[in-house]
Amino acid sequence: MRSPPGFHDPAVLEAERLSAEALGRSLDAVLANLDPRDPLWIFGYGSLMWNPGLSFVAKRVGTIFGFHRNFCLWSRINRGTPERPGLVLTLERGGSCRGLAFRLAGSTSREELLSLWRREMSLGSYQPRWIDCHAGADRIPVLTFIVNRASSGYAGKLSVEAMVQAIATARGKFGSSAEYLFQTQATLESHGILDARVKRLAERVKTHLAKVAAADRPQP
Repeated sequence: MRSPPGFHDPAVLEAERLSAEALGRSLDAVLANLDPRDPLWIFGYGSLMWNPGLSFVAKRVGTIFGFHRNFCLWSRINRGTPERPGLVLTLERGGSCRGLAFRLAGSTSREELLSLWRREMSLGSYQPRWIDCHAGADRIPVLTFIVNRASSGYAGKLSVEAMVQAIATARGKFGSSAEYLFQTQATLESHGILDARVKRLAERVKTHLAKVAAADRPQP
């Protein structure tokens, strides 16, 4: 399990936090590649699917190629703590990923987009990227977030057992890592998207939590 020097030190975590100015520059650099006349689409593969946080006027199931979703990003604030980090999804190279593409309202302001940037980019764990999304016969340029492997939050390759343990035991300011996993799986299923790895992981975490609950019950 990857644990860089200072990983558990809140001061190190705070030092990695991007300033408001840096977040603004990052957003502006991404928007510079968008024709103002074109609609802005956001591709969600994890929590953005069930909590996009922005008003949208259309939603489509779509596939991106060259990346797959993976629980390989430590969450030390939202779904865990520095002492007991949870795991959340990111995109890694290879394969493909089915998710949801949201077309934002034309009136979406820069300030609203900054709220998304503060949510996804504050620790530099992700890199924003324009990617083609295939939705039926259409090919839509979408903005999504792939992993930044240089971030201290990048977990690298983990065993299934390590994933289950982290997800089953971590909780942060937005709730538990297990809730994040279960909500993601439920959203995938409700849209007819099968991700076998996410489904198996959800089943393993549920089994683990059930065993823990049974062991904690008073014996007759």
